[in-house]
Amino acid sequence: REASSPSLGKDRADTVIIGGGCVGVSLAYHLAKAGLKDVVLLEKSELTAGSTWHAAGLTTYFHPGINLKKIHAYSIKLYEKLEEETGQPVGFHQPGSIRIASTPTRVDEFKYQMTRAGWHPTEQYLITPEKVQELFPLLNMDKVLAGLYNPGDGHIDPYSLTMALAAGARKYGAQLNYPVQVTNLNSRSDGTWEVETSLGIIQAKRIVNTAGFWARDIGKMIGLQHPVIPVHHQYIVTSTIPEVKALKTELPVIRDLEGSFYLRQERDGLLFGPYESEEKMKLQESWITNGVPPGFGKELFESDLDRIMEYIETAMEMVPILRKADIVNTIAGPITYSPDILPMVGPHQGVRNYWVAIGFGYGIIHAGGMGKYLSDWILEGEPPFDLIEVDPNRYGKWTTTEYTAAKARESYGFNNIVVYPKEERFAGRPTERTSGLYDLLKSKCSMGFHAGWEQPHWFYKPGDETGYKPSFRRTNWFGPVGREYKQVMEKVGVIDLSPFGKFKVKGTDSVKLLDHLFANVVPKVGSTNISHMLTPRGKVYAELTVSQLYPGEFMLVTGSGSELHDLRWIEEKITNGGYKAEIENMTDEMGVLSVAGPYARQVLQKLTNEDLSDASFKFLQCRHLKLSNIAVTATRISYTGELGWELYHRKEDSVPLYSAIMEAGQKEGIDDFGTYALNALRLEKGFRAWGAEMNCDTNPLEAGLENFVKLNKAADFTGKQALKQIKEKGLKRRLVYLTVETDNVDPEGNESVWHNGKARTIVIGNTTSGCFSYGAQQSLAFAYVPIELSKVGQKLEVELLGKNYPATIIQEPLVLTEPTRMRLQRKGETPKI
Repeated sequence: REASSPSLGKDRADTVIIGGGCVGVSLAYHLAKAGLKDVVLLEKSELTAGSTWHAAGLTTYFHPGINLKKIHAYSIKLYEKLEEETGQPVGFHQPGSIRIASTPTRVDEFKYQMTRAGWHPTEQYLITPEKVQELFPLLNMDKVLAGLYNPGDGHIDPYSLTMALAAGARKYGAQLNYPVQVTNLNSRSDGTWEVETSLGIIQAKRIVNTAGFWARDIGKMIGLQHPVIPVHHQYIVTSTIPEVKALKTELPVIRDLEGSFYLRQERDGLLFGPYESEEKMKLQESWITNGVPPGFGKELFESDLDRIMEYIETAMEMVPILRKADIVNTIAGPITYSPDILPMVGPHQGVRNYWVAIGFGYGIIHAGGMGKYLSDWILEGEPPFDLIEVDPNRYGKWTTTEYTAAKARESYGFNNIVVYPKEERFAGRPTERTSGLYDLLKSKCSMGFHAGWEQPHWFYKPGDETGYKPSFRRTNWFGPVGREYKQVMEKVGVIDLSPFGKFKVKGTDSVKLLDHLFANVVPKVGSTNISHMLTPRGKVYAELTVSQLYPGEFMLVTGSGSELHDLRWIEEKITNGGYKAEIENMTDEMGVLSVAGPYARQVLQKLTNEDLSDASFKFLQCRHLKLSNIAVTATRISYTGELGWELYHRKEDSVPLYSAIMEAGQKEGIDDFGTYALNALRLEKGFRAWGAEMNCDTNPLEAGLENFVKLNKAADFTGKQALKQIKEKGLKRRLVYLTVETDNVDPEGNESVWHNGKARTIVIGNTTSGCFSYGAQQSLAFAYVPIELSKVGQKLEVELLGKNYPATIIQEPLVLTEPTRMRLQRKGETPKI
């Protein structure tokens, strides 16, 4: 145990990190190692106080999230060499780990996860019950159907790990100061910070909140309500067990998913930790209302074995030697949960130079990788790869304390639940963020959750099997979505798109700002285009539609999950560039209805005197008009690729506007459609989606977005120079369009793509999104593959649920968009539908 240094040491720093758990110390280590001078970490009591010191210390390569796998992999590789680098032992054991499948559905889940592991370098295998028994001979095999095996997994001593990272941080020049309590934070007009402490004030260029379950208290100092909550997690340690002591090699870590517990060897005994159901688990809710008690640091809660007894009994059935063991220690301590168990990592919208790395339910395995990820972002000005799922800005004002508590309770209880594609979780819903149509539509459809909003996935008709019925194969929504697809292709449909992020930009420099922000040209007054914000390295940070409503006044629209992610980026550009422009977030005030299909014009024309003809209201034009005397901003654009308009209006006008449209469309057979049908329609048209075909892992050229990137425009937009270099060097991979010959399962995205080459069949790429094409009556997917395998006609294979299905690269799109069909018809050609 090392001596503390209760002094500030300096009054200025580049970066002040608040919190000395493994995550904060890892960030200090990585920033200092990368050469950043003046890194100061402040800890209120001692390093590892809070959740770190009592963690069970599990490390695993496994994660269902594609890029979170990279975080896990980096952490493990770092921990393997940390002792050699710092001279500090870390107590790292790597006996591997096995997830146990004891139901057929769980075996499907393992196959689903395996197809997402194939294009990653980390080792992961689906193993037989015989192999499970060979690796863990003390297991009762009665229920074991399969195992998911990661050979490099294991566990590490959290205290030793943090001390090794601390030694490394100091070695490279970081200052770790404790006990030093942060008492207040003051933001200055130039974007820097005054950090008030019990020992004086430090001025900092940026601050990073890594304060664990104190993170909320730190956030409150600057008016933020971080959605984190402490959960009681218990695990027990047994005395020596003769059968364990007699083993020649250490047992792998076992995760019994149906039993909802983990179990590993601890010296010559066992360590066992369960995740109780949401009804039984315990939250420390008083800390949310009253703050963490002063002086709490290395204390524990009182254990409650009664609460976990059913899990102990399940574990004794699975590992019978546990019955004979004596419990020598019970740990019951706080770990921090966010609503979805994922941490919040990155810069925070609305506050300059304030970063967070908080809400870690699995801080030990995330610490190394997140320290590196955040360090790279801070130093390079952009994230090293895409991790929007941990963006702190995925939460907003709608994330109340009640919501956080309900979701944390659910997430803890669902730790080992089967994770399906298109997963929905229902605790805490609906939030205050419902569209104007929610009450009207909620009983007619299956709702999905998007950034706090409820949005229809698909609609019910008499005879349908209603409700949420998740599956790895086609399920109850499959037929109804086909019906909605047909509705839009043959008649006219209406969809609620209110969850879109919607911003207004205006000011003297608004045109100049957008010219610098976007790779596309700035649209003329009355026009709309699709534009991309790129990072300095030329990656796709965001995709928005941009409309110039009046001279110098714009409406920007982005996807629901990107709202504050994009807003933060734009606000930062305005501030750093000194632009005379302002941006206003209109997301919650504005409703959006989209009307699409061959009869869309016919229906809407009944509600207005404005001429909606093709000659008068062209594709990608926007204008203000009245429909049934309701003011709307109408844009002629549709993500369906069919004739359609998006109608932006006041949220309180949603019901009268929707009712008027539905009434007007009776003769045309108008009906509702949801986001599942929208996805099928956009994929058939070859439309890319941000977060799938493009994100911070991809550049717009490989994503096939050349038409939206104007390298020859005068403005030096962000990423322009990098993109010129990428073009000069040539692409290594390209997005291709595949048909896949499947049976009762369809591609979703992130599946492995295989190629049967001369030597052997190998993984050469991955899908990004996919679905069943109701038009072609077969599966369809986008995928990234090497340039040399990207030609039309190339035969490939897509892995789905453990089986490789034949796939063929085809010319995109499968179905031409309505504006293209009209253009070809005018030329006398017959377009394909």
